[in-house]
Amino acid sequence: MFRVDPHVKILDEHVVRRAKQRGLDAIVYAPHFVRLDEIRARARRFADDDLAVVPGREVFTGNWRTRKHVLMLGLSDPVPDFITLEGAMAELDRQDGVGLVPHPEFATVSLGPEEIRQYRDTLHAAEVYNPKHREYQNERAQHIARDTELPGFGSSYAHLHGTVGEVWTEFEGGLDGPESVVEAFRNEEPRRVFHRDGYGHALRRHLEYAHLGYENTWKKIDRLFLSGTEPTHPKNVAYGGRFDDVSVY
Repeated sequence: MFRVDPHVKILDEHVVRRAKQRGLDAIVYAPHFVRLDEIRARARRFADDDLAVVPGREVFTGNWRTRKHVLMLGLSDPVPDFITLEGAMAELDRQDGVGLVPHPEFATVSLGPEEIRQYRDTLHAAEVYNPKHREYQNERAQHIARDTELPGFGSSYAHLHGTVGEVWTEFEGGLDGPESVVEAFRNEEPRRVFHRDGYGHALRRHLEYAHLGYENTWKKIDRLFLSGTEPTHPKNVAYGGRFDDVSVY
């Protein structure tokens, strides 16, 4: 068996130490608005024999008001934010990457059953437990996973250090580096989802939910993206014009 926290937004010495204290074997590092080469470099820096760090990208598709998030693993080439959902899924398919559905049908930023069914061949799992969710939202996510016949996963979705390892997904089999995590999701291997409980877990959930308001403000997104010069803007020079036809800004 190996334990993975499949969606962590931060990565430093404190995250690594906490992940190990929580008994994790691997984490997926997928920060917002950071290009894939930088994510890979940071993942290599903090990985060691006791903790695998898998680079991932949570791609924001669509425009700010209609955005849908897709968590992508196993990418060979970078994928920017703010391209059409169709364009993002076509690129994921072209690269034979692994697509995960974070926080399904949460607020206005998530894939719902209709989109999941449309791209089912490119998607490999749906999140069924997220600390930011209220109980009814986790229950709805579990229903969506069952209804669309996607395997589930649970993650800490940690934006704060203390949340790392509050939730994990446990796979059967051994861990042999980051590739094992990607292949476990790709092959839809058997897994179980666990989360901590009690007052401490409830506090972590409330803190993460409170953080949500900060990270989802128009002022912040306007400052980050609409100039067209930021790292994961589709018209950034780093993408060489490859996504101009599917860019929404």
